[in-house]
Amino acid sequence: MRYTLRFLADRLRPDNALRAFFSLLPLLFVAPLLAAQQVPDSMAQRLKACTACHGSQGRAGSDGYYPRIAGKPDGYLYNQLTNFRDGKRLYPLMNALVAQMSDAYLLEIAQFFSAQHPPFAPPPAPAVSTAVLERGRILVHQGDPQRHLPACIACHGSTMTGVAPFIPGLIGLPRDYLVAQLGAWQTGSRHAQAPDCMQVLAARLSASDIGAVSAWLSTQVVPAQAQAGSAQADFLMPLHCGSVAYTEKDRK
Repeated sequence: MRYTLRFLADRLRPDNALRAFFSLLPLLFVAPLLAAQQVPDSMAQRLKACTACHGSQGRAGSDGYYPRIAGKPDGYLYNQLTNFRDGKRLYPLMNALVAQMSDAYLLEIAQFFSAQHPPFAPPPAPAVSTAVLERGRILVHQGDPQRHLPACIACHGSTMTGVAPFIPGLIGLPRDYLVAQLGAWQTGSRHAQAPDCMQVLAARLSASDIGAVSAWLSTQVVPAQAQAGSAQADFLMPLHCGSVAYTEKDRK
């Protein structure tokens, strides 16, 4: 009992009591703030897991590999999300992230990022020769008829900003990302709905072709307010692409 009373007396000394009061003082101000703070249940809040890699609003990662998804046509984004979920595109982080998501929710995600239009970052300085860049420009704008390679603009639009709702823009994407995706189509680790036109075209490209096209696209200044155009009634792609719904009826 004597020791208990001594302990209590020590705890109740004025200097100890004052110290305890000041140690609790921050909680008097912080606790109400924590109680009042509410995380909004919005798509922007839910999709922070996406912007951790793809950048704020989906404007692109800073490492030159994660692509810009902001402003891409919603049909294209939806197709890619379902491809990741269904294993047609292989990237473990994305595969795991969307594995349990429904079609309806993936469409919501696609529509959210399609509606974002943050400014593009200035392009990097070319790291290849002018001859390589010129080869890339020719392939993008003219293709190579002798090898049955259509121009990139035949599908992705005259400004390479895409064609809504299914064809993405390629201008302004990081060079490393473009090289990786064309290589993935060549090796069969990336697939789209059959017939997979990009896999057919990628198989016709040499390593130097891929390097030239990727270098040229990644170093171009993106037009102000760049957005995907709309497919016109007479729009017809040079190859039948299963992921582009309207070419099916147009070819019949």
